[in-house]
Amino acid sequence: MNGVGYLFLLVAGVLLLKLPRRWAPLPLLVSAAYIGIGEQLEIGPAHFTINRLLVIIGFLRVWTKREHLAGGWQPLDRLMLIWALWAIVSSFLHSTFPLVFRLGMVLDTFGLYIVLRALIHEPQDFVLICKVVSVTLVPLGAAMVFEKLTGTNCFEFLGGAAGSAELRNGHYRARGPFTHQILGGTIGGACVPMALLLWRENRKIALAGLFASLGIVIASGSSGPIMTTFSVFFALGLWNLRSHLKKIRWLFLLLIIALDIVMNDPVYYLLARIDITGGSTGWHRAALIDSAIKHLGEWWMAGTDITRHWMPTGIPANQANTDITNHFLQIGVWGGLPLMLLFIWILAVAFKALGRQLRVLEDSPVEDSFLIWTLGAILFGHVTTFLSIAYFDHQSVVFLYLVLAAIASLCSGQTSREAIASENPQEVPDSDHSSFAVWEKSRSSS
Repeated sequence: MNGVGYLFLLVAGVLLLKLPRRWAPLPLLVSAAYIGIGEQLEIGPAHFTINRLLVIIGFLRVWTKREHLAGGWQPLDRLMLIWALWAIVSSFLHSTFPLVFRLGMVLDTFGLYIVLRALIHEPQDFVLICKVVSVTLVPLGAAMVFEKLTGTNCFEFLGGAAGSAELRNGHYRARGPFTHQILGGTIGGACVPMALLLWRENRKIALAGLFASLGIVIASGSSGPIMTTFSVFFALGLWNLRSHLKKIRWLFLLLIIALDIVMNDPVYYLLARIDITGGSTGWHRAALIDSAIKHLGEWWMAGTDITRHWMPTGIPANQANTDITNHFLQIGVWGGLPLMLLFIWILAVAFKALGRQLRVLEDSPVEDSFLIWTLGAILFGHVTTFLSIAYFDHQSVVFLYLVLAAIASLCSGQTSREAIASENPQEVPDSDHSSFAVWEKSRSSS
């Protein structure tokens, strides 16, 4: 870690400890957007990136200030805990015994999730996060567009990628402080709904965030982030058809089954036909799924340490493995089918919680429901991206588990006093208030 990294850690750590709860996610989000994996503290075999150190500081804040999880422990929290425990336990079943790596991974995911759960309690908290992200991405977007035009990475001194931007088909692919261009572009695409959520409240910030997010996507020069952006726009576009969502899901499932019947190859080979920017490796992604299924016996129980024989090509950083460009499969390689299925279960429970909260808010102002819908659109964008890249860095996971933490908090039982009162009026204390009702009152007064 260089001097700039130590200075950033000092300032961010103090802010994380001292800021009011609602503002406390700010240092974590800025770190995720600007500090590359090169800025880390090495203690023996353990590597502490700035994000990991901030998560530890976040735990210290939550403990000293006695901050709690909104709504208490939720089903999503319990599943996340089980997922984290199996990620650690399954490491003992690997020949390489990757316990230190797994502990770091759990800190990056479950640890971050719990800290954010304790910091996000109300709809206003997430709206503020959307504002912070929209403003934070403006300099990042400008720097990545500059990198795409000139090939110069402005983030080398912050642990970003060293050297010039990758040149493909005569065009630079910017990655800024991120480990890979696709991961950087994915963050831009997934943050588009955050900007659009602010459209009515603050159009200037909304436009700034929208242009910054789209600039990051375009600068990455990758098909994956463009598909992420299309998917979030598609999800947002279904807003007016939300009453028919169940029918749409069944229609989509039937379409997948029909395509699998009429296609010569399995339906996931549709990935091989996606090439928006030119030079995409869609065939690799489809073939990887095919190969993982064929080698299921090697990894189904607890994962595997060797995947090099799955594909014709490997990766320079690890001669024992191929490039796992699929987040679901990467989790399977880490912890087998149990870890993968637990992760899919987490996503399913999150979507189910969103649907339940939408039903609860049917008679509430449209802004309440649209906020919940926005969370669903962001999560849908991430799930779409899982088919084209694994979140193997420490930055993109922040934006993923931020959304999961917000869903668990805003869709918890305490966010809807009306729903509780309708079932058990005597169990609702007079001092209890729906966070959405409070948000509505604050909007009316302003």
